[in-house]
Amino acid sequence: MRNHLAPPPHSEQLPDALVDATYKRRRLQVFAGIFMGYAAYYLVRKNFSLAIPYLLTLGFDKSELGFAFSFNAMAYGFSKFIMGGISDRSNARKFMAMGLILASVAITLAGSAFGMSKIVWMSLFQFLIGWFGGMGWPAGARIMTHWFSAKERAVKVSLWNTSHNVGGGLLGVITGWGVTFALSIGLSAGLSQRLGIFWLPAAIAILVSLIVYLLLRDTPQSCGLPGIEAYKNDYPPNYNDKSETVLKAKEIFVNHVLHNKLLWIVAIANAFVYLVRYGVLDWSPTYLMEVKHYSIKEMGIAYSLYEWAAIPGTILCGYLSDTIFKRKRAITTICYMLLVAAALFVYWLNADSKLIDSIALVSIGFLIYGPVMLIEVQALDISPKNAAGAAAGLAGFFGYVFGTSLLANIVMGRVVQFFGWDAGFKILIAACFLTVALMALTYWQEKSKNKHTHG
Repeated sequence: MRNHLAPPPHSEQLPDALVDATYKRRRLQVFAGIFMGYAAYYLVRKNFSLAIPYLLTLGFDKSELGFAFSFNAMAYGFSKFIMGGISDRSNARKFMAMGLILASVAITLAGSAFGMSKIVWMSLFQFLIGWFGGMGWPAGARIMTHWFSAKERAVKVSLWNTSHNVGGGLLGVITGWGVTFALSIGLSAGLSQRLGIFWLPAAIAILVSLIVYLLLRDTPQSCGLPGIEAYKNDYPPNYNDKSETVLKAKEIFVNHVLHNKLLWIVAIANAFVYLVRYGVLDWSPTYLMEVKHYSIKEMGIAYSLYEWAAIPGTILCGYLSDTIFKRKRAITTICYMLLVAAALFVYWLNADSKLIDSIALVSIGFLIYGPVMLIEVQALDISPKNAAGAAAGLAGFFGYVFGTSLLANIVMGRVVQFFGWDAGFKILIAACFLTVALMALTYWQEKSKNKHTHG
């Protein structure tokens, strides 16, 4: 399999007269490919979140469901780190398409076993879904670092990163339509849930994987083009001739990940960002129906709005980081997380206005995905591009294993089950301030590096 996934060799460079037009066309093509591909990964990623209200009616409680869902995030985090290192030594075109197909097969099998009384089966499928789902971001990060230069990276990554909000939002729409259609033609409630929540999104994702394979290309050099640094005349401080070589696994993980102290602080901060992200996302359907008395239709709309609000918020965050704050990722993240804490406070204490609930939830979605994106951009900035997948993977590992699996799923599930929703909101708000504190630790070193870059 390693030979099958090996990066394509560099091709003979095209004549100078063809380079600019070809570069522009290929950049647009690969960006469309990773955007569609990563959106489709989220059609087969968090399907069980929409099924929580139904599963509660079958006798499951929040604590055990949180435990089962933790396997998704745990596997995703480990996969993002391990597969990130593999993606640095693989053809991103094949890697992303293959992961999407495998994740679609896993969600299809999970739908077939949906409603099983044993948590162990649910946990197993969640693990498989998370593991294959973890192959998407590292492949995309490899493409972003090879096709887009450092000075334009936050804006471009912010645009790409909105793809998972597009996919997550479409999942709510597809699920609602699929379940409603299945019920209208006389299918049982259980079969309708399987069709709408699992099988239909998986079928769409498999079709998208074929388009992804047709669009993506691994590196500019494999297409007969110069490296992005030469094309854009944008050479970051950590760039050298070795940046274009494929490193050995030991060099990637030991030299550029384990010994990178700043990367570890960024990764720990990411755990608290992901606690807020998934603490809200995974439990909102249940919270809105149980506490706010939303109908399933109202809940589905709120879920989609939360995801789609992230699109302008993420793009704005990337713009602010690159232009207003001059690549100071830490200060941008600090500003966003303070605003997230304020929106959480309103969402928590509002008593009876669905309008205020919606505004607060949309505000959280608008704000939280900026730091989600920007912390991983910060990880890319402080690592050489031929270790980009592993660097992003370490940040993702902390985000998903600790932030999502342990804190957002297991801890939040148990806290809400035994101490109520108020305790859960206190945890989320505390996570915002812990992120701010950790980002403050990275600010001065980042400022010094940026000064060197722009000097």
